[in-house]
Amino acid sequence: MFNVETIRQDFPILSRKVNGKPLVYFDNAATSQTPKQVIKAIVDYYSNYNANIHRGVHTLSQEATDLYEQARQKIQSHFNAKFSHEIIFTSGTTHGINLVANGFSSLLKKADEIIVSALEHHSNIVPWQMLCERTGATLKVIPMNEDGELIMTDYDKLLSKHTKLVFVNHVSNALGTVNPIEYIIEKAHQFGAAVLIDGAQSSPHIKPDVQKLDVDFYVASAHKMCGPTGVGMLYGKEEWLKKLPPYQGGGEMIAEVTFEKTSYADLPHKFEAGTPNIAGGITFGAALDYMNAIGFENIATYEHELLSYATEQLSAIKGLKIYGTSAQKTSVISFNLKGIHPYDVGTILDKLGIAVRTGHHCAQPIMDFYKIPGTVRASLAFYNTKAEIDALVEGVKKAKMMLS
Repeated sequence: MFNVETIRQDFPILSRKVNGKPLVYFDNAATSQTPKQVIKAIVDYYSNYNANIHRGVHTLSQEATDLYEQARQKIQSHFNAKFSHEIIFTSGTTHGINLVANGFSSLLKKADEIIVSALEHHSNIVPWQMLCERTGATLKVIPMNEDGELIMTDYDKLLSKHTKLVFVNHVSNALGTVNPIEYIIEKAHQFGAAVLIDGAQSSPHIKPDVQKLDVDFYVASAHKMCGPTGVGMLYGKEEWLKKLPPYQGGGEMIAEVTFEKTSYADLPHKFEAGTPNIAGGITFGAALDYMNAIGFENIATYEHELLSYATEQLSAIKGLKIYGTSAQKTSVISFNLKGIHPYDVGTILDKLGIAVRTGHHCAQPIMDFYKIPGTVRASLAFYNTKAEIDALVEGVKKAKMMLS
């Protein structure tokens, strides 16, 4: 059964102190913490298997290759991709998005249109703006409402025969809103458009089934899912990955090279130039093993309980406003105290050992919509507790008293 105190013992960092206070870590949407099982996998790799992969006939290389490809299969199974070669290792979500955007540079023309949403992280805005500059295509935006939800009737109106691509996050990093991606994907496909879903914020909370979703591309980062930084994955349907040209040139992604011509390797290696983050890929698989052993249904149930409790307790503070009140959201609470800059609140909370994120969260258009400079964001994970939420609430009250 789910026992948060037992789970917390897996995370060494949760026992440390910050500014003389017990650490309360509420910046999970930026980077989750790493359990000792994943740390052990990192140490095990460098202690016993450290070698380059796919190229060596010696034992270490073959063993490292097997571990790396087993991790790819774990990712395939977790996201329910049809083939393991539809899983491309990347340095993270941003890398995956840029890989796809670069590939479509050769497929779009001036009359084409692409659609993003008003809830996007900058990494799912800027690459498409750059793509439009290169191709002459037009970027259109699905608007949002005051609750932090996308306006689907406006999305329907944006779709047309000119729509070639739709890019939407599964969950907003700034507000926690869970977007109706099933509807978005189905409607886009009716117009023959491809869909990329940014799963950076959903993957720690939701176990997506890419075949059931019928999504064309899905991206995620290991460091949001109890894994290491610097590694992530791009899922792409086989037919789309075959259409896209390589993103980078170098070793591993080639079949044959002469000074006259180069032929490219088959999937997935066509998109994996150079020596990859081998330890990162292997321990990404270990992180998925860890989270699946706890169970994503258990994680979702517990985090919803935390979110409800935190929302109720914070809402009771006079002058506190929560941004993002969708009925469908993950465990993220963005808020401000009236008349107080979020940075100042975050600074006082840090002095109390409470880690939150302040600013625009790489989602400046959302802040512009609300006409605010940013928010204080408390993002909760399955290893957090109600006692920690109580500490946050008391910290916010203290900040209000000191700064008002």
